[in-house]
Amino acid sequence: MTTAEHAAVDDVTGRRWRTDNPLTIGVAGLWLTVIVLLPLAAIVAGSFDDGWSGFWDAITSEGAREALGITVLISLVVAVINVVFGTLIAWVLVRDDFWGKGFVNAIIDLPFALPTIVASLVLLSLYGPNSPIGIHLAATQPGVLVALTFVTLPFVVRQVQPVLMELDRDVEEAAAVLGANNSTIFRRIVLPALIPAILTGAGLAFTRAIGEFGSVVLIGGNIPGKTQVASQYIQQQIEVDEPVAAGAVSVVLLLIAFVVLLVLRIAGRRQARREEASA
Repeated sequence: MTTAEHAAVDDVTGRRWRTDNPLTIGVAGLWLTVIVLLPLAAIVAGSFDDGWSGFWDAITSEGAREALGITVLISLVVAVINVVFGTLIAWVLVRDDFWGKGFVNAIIDLPFALPTIVASLVLLSLYGPNSPIGIHLAATQPGVLVALTFVTLPFVVRQVQPVLMELDRDVEEAAAVLGANNSTIFRRIVLPALIPAILTGAGLAFTRAIGEFGSVVLIGGNIPGKTQVASQYIQQQIEVDEPVAAGAVSVVLLLIAFVVLLVLRIAGRRQARREEASA
């Protein structure tokens, strides 16, 4: 059996089947085309209805520049926060034992399951004008930051956690025996192994944050030039019947997300090649 045959063998019956079935490939390609490629193509085409000049005017208008700038800046801060606290949470969940660990591990995925508009309502109830704890973040950039941090929490945690679980503890113990302190062990042994997972989680958190809408719609306030993020600006342009402007800003967000994901893919492949070369 060769790799070129793309074949597999059933462990029970010993029968062989080919995994490069044209039917399954065609169905998968059709599904991706209908669900992903056609909508993206429609957005890109619609953003150029007024030509290149119309597209350029749409993305360089004051409102678009402010919304994109606020979105990218806050999303970068969110990614950095996730790198620090996501790695810390993953470390605690893997290396420490405490009462309620299973519950904490379960609620990490809550932002994925919870409707984002509900998250915005919860945050508004906690940090809004009638805050029970006296912290008022409604209609402020810190409020938007908290909302985006909430919905992106699981990305770094779930990327780093399995890597930590697979790390060889014997190497760390050997370093400790040789006199290395905890900070040196983490910096020289643990962190290099975690960096690819941390970067992947940060990239995913960033791309999620730049397109987030539901979690900021209530607590953010949608104030142009202050708390209005790109997704809210897009909604505003649709409401005032400016589909070209909405489409143009959407294309910019798509390009940013695509570049980030492409860089992550390239970095991941290079890391895999290094691991194969050192094995």
